[in-house]
Amino acid sequence: MDRILGEGAFEVLAKAKALEREGREVLHFEIGEPDFETPENIADAGIKAIKEGKTHYVPSDGITELKEAVCEHILKTRGYRPDVEQVLILPGVKPGIYFSMVSILEPKDEVIFQDPSFPTYRSLVRYIGAKEVPIPLLEENEFRMSPEDIKERITEHTKLIIINSPQNPTGSVLTKREVEEIAEIAEEHDIFLLSDEIYSQMTYGVEHYSATKRDEARERSILLDGFSKAYAMTGWRLGYCIAPKKLIEKMTLLLINAVSCTAPFVQIAGIEALRGPQHSLKEMMNKFAERRNAIVEGLNSIKGFSCLYPAGAFYAFPNIKATGMNSRELADLLLYEAGVAVLPGTAFGEAGEGYLRFSYATSVETIERAIERIKSALH
Repeated sequence: MDRILGEGAFEVLAKAKALEREGREVLHFEIGEPDFETPENIADAGIKAIKEGKTHYVPSDGITELKEAVCEHILKTRGYRPDVEQVLILPGVKPGIYFSMVSILEPKDEVIFQDPSFPTYRSLVRYIGAKEVPIPLLEENEFRMSPEDIKERITEHTKLIIINSPQNPTGSVLTKREVEEIAEIAEEHDIFLLSDEIYSQMTYGVEHYSATKRDEARERSILLDGFSKAYAMTGWRLGYCIAPKKLIEKMTLLLINAVSCTAPFVQIAGIEALRGPQHSLKEMMNKFAERRNAIVEGLNSIKGFSCLYPAGAFYAFPNIKATGMNSRELADLLLYEAGVAVLPGTAFGEAGEGYLRFSYATSVETIERAIERIKSALH
């Protein structure tokens, strides 16, 4: 248990809440959660399901109608239609990361992943006793993981490659060529490929491509996606995994032992999210695009900061090396002196040193106030 790690966002949130209890005002940029409410049609579907008594056990792998809706969605967005037996409905995407890694990895197996990256990957690699093989993401390559870097790190012990695009914390989006090359590398070396695509519907002027299209998640690739980000359903806890049938069978056994099943009324809300009107998603992304412009322009106006425009998700990842401070020092200064809660880049891995992560899931007005506070604190 000493090998398992926490998550920096929740640690900084706890510090920020402590300041708020003292009467301080804190502007929150630490938590990766849309500030929009769940669209009304989705919430209504969940409430209606509760009132109709959809509050009992259902099959552990998920209700068939939602699994079929997921298959339709994958056909429309990824270009292939998985079999229903390839789909596992989950209480959030995190269990999918955990169940798939526990199913695949043995101690001493090697896992290639992006650095910086979502902390859960590294935490679970350590917990299982496998070996971390992080690939530093370079600003000059817009924080995209290079297929060449993957090739150089593959050994006879490599068992899994993890990719996250659009990416947390940098907002980078892999190109179609890069995605195809990574899938080809996994096939050539017969390595499992886990593609975390939770931000798949959240891009700005670029297309999202899935590495699972090469084998249609039938041989070695695993697709994880969910409803938290695109449909503002973080607290509903609903996600899904698409993978080879044998792996889905094993992951289902883990799910049975860990949580029994995903709440049925939540699954019914998920059906409405995928099959219902999509205008709420478009409106939300229009607002995120405005915020993206506001925060990048604002950060670039601060002395010592430089920030690329993220291609996806809702995170800005400015370079702060010219301030002369390390990531944690500056994050603490901004929290305690400016009342602006952000995450040090090192919360996502060693290669995050020299950067901060801002979640711009907040209003343009709040962004503008935060920029002024940061300028005052650094003056």
